[in-house]
Amino acid sequence: MRDGGRVSAAIEVLTEIETRHFPVKMALKRWGEAARYAGSKDRAFVSGLVLDALRRKRSLGWMMGETSARGVVLGVLAFVWKWPAERIAEAASEEHGFGALSETEQARLKEPVSLDGAPAPVAGDYPDWLEPHLARALGADQVAEMAALSERAPVDLRVNTLKADVERGAKALAPINAAPAGILPTAFRIPAPAAADRTPSVEAVPAFSKGWFEVQDLGSQIAAAVAGEVKGKQVLDFCAGGGGKTLALAAAMGNSGQIFAHDSDARRLADTIRRGQRAGVRNLQIRSPIEAQPLKGLEGKIDVVFVDAPCTGAGTWRRHPDAKWRLSPDQLAKRQIEQDSVMEDASTFVKAGGRMVYVTCSLLTEENEDRVAAFLERHPEFTVKPIALDGVTHVTPEGYLRLTPHRAGTDGFFAAVLQRSTYAP
Repeated sequence: MRDGGRVSAAIEVLTEIETRHFPVKMALKRWGEAARYAGSKDRAFVSGLVLDALRRKRSLGWMMGETSARGVVLGVLAFVWKWPAERIAEAASEEHGFGALSETEQARLKEPVSLDGAPAPVAGDYPDWLEPHLARALGADQVAEMAALSERAPVDLRVNTLKADVERGAKALAPINAAPAGILPTAFRIPAPAAADRTPSVEAVPAFSKGWFEVQDLGSQIAAAVAGEVKGKQVLDFCAGGGGKTLALAAAMGNSGQIFAHDSDARRLADTIRRGQRAGVRNLQIRSPIEAQPLKGLEGKIDVVFVDAPCTGAGTWRRHPDAKWRLSPDQLAKRQIEQDSVMEDASTFVKAGGRMVYVTCSLLTEENEDRVAAFLERHPEFTVKPIALDGVTHVTPEGYLRLTPHRAGTDGFFAAVLQRSTYAP
């Protein structure tokens, strides 16, 4: 495909997302199924252009003076991908292009509307209703953080120490240009790809199929690490999902003790089983909700209950930019109810002297500090155990972990460690 056809495809996909409210993955899949002629480079181009448009659609629409899919895509090409106006005009006029540029479009490409007078949600690329929530959570760093949330994300990897040591893992990852990510010795990073490019195929590395490493954001790895010493312990991953943090905890346990993986959706646990086998985990028990009372017998007996709570995912907008436009006040309120409920349920399994780790991939205070405060008010037998992890400086005065793209270079994550007293409440 030539440039014009690729850009036309991106405009088509973005229009379908906006008019039919399809998730970006579904819209791209539908286009790919219809465009059998498109090669891997074409698909990477179209996907990258659509995602960059979703990351910055309000600011680019403002700059172009046109909020349509076409206007935003032209803004990406000119102001993010840095295409010269001549290249854009040439692509527009190609046989399968997107139509000649109007005089207004040509003028905006040469002299865009300044963002200096734009409202904060426009300049920061988020819905208006989120303004007070983000201002509360991010404070003086709001502008910088929202800019960081509009960038492309790197690909982070975790060396699985059940199968390989860090040195061997580093050698296996060298061909795909993965370098140490910092903070954790087992964390490696592939930088975010340039415009229209894609990252190297991690799955193509032979060591991946052997279980030597897992794809996992550095923030997620750190959040798992705040669970502390887990070797020989009884650990329950209460919201295991696809098993990313389950595997990180299992590696830290070194196949000692016992780790139980549970999730309210049994379908998600299928990946945990497969990934656990590939990773060489031998101390994992799957407790599926298809069983009657799947966690019966574990009440009050678990040393560490890990709660990766359902949340809005507001910390992952670099990777899932369509999610911020689909989020609504009702959904935020619903997530808070779910978070309170899951903490209540999970806390019943924490033994005296044990700890519960509450984690979200959200930046919003309503899902993080507020939920912990509400839980502690209901449960005086729990207290905050301040997080202390070598190399981690992103700890709040209250002792919580708070990671953000701008400050930490990770997805947005929050974690709190709550310890149960050794006496009956």
